[in-house]
Amino acid sequence: MKIAVLGLSFKPNTDDVRESPALVIIPLLQEHGAEIAAHDPVAMDTARLHLENVMWCQDPYEAAQDADALVIVTEWNEFRGLDLERLGDVMKSKRLVDLRNIYKPREMQTHGFHYVSIGRPEVKSFSPAQQTQAKKA
Repeated sequence: MKIAVLGLSFKPNTDDVRESPALVIIPLLQEHGAEIAAHDPVAMDTARLHLENVMWCQDPYEAAQDADALVIVTEWNEFRGLDLERLGDVMKSKRLVDLRNIYKPREMQTHGFHYVSIGRPEVKSFSPAQQTQAKKA
């Protein structure tokens, strides 16, 4: 199973990974057999010192290529503006875990994602027919 991880620093606009949730999440996913593809706009060089067996990707779409799921760990502005249509097209499965609640559940539902965020109801993905109806609404 391939998991894309976006955001390695403990907060946006820094390369500081001290106390970053990614340093805990990635090894746990790997222990359960996940292959990790990661991207961070600034902190990848620093994160390489702390993480092993990670595919380091130049952009979010490269990380998401053929991913079974994508996890947003740090709320970089670059991640707020992702092209969700393109993102869904490159992923193997449209599953997104948003640990920073940067997307609106309705928006993710409209784009056909299975969307899990913090403190909000889970959004199940739509079938193609349901997606067409949602876009008309």
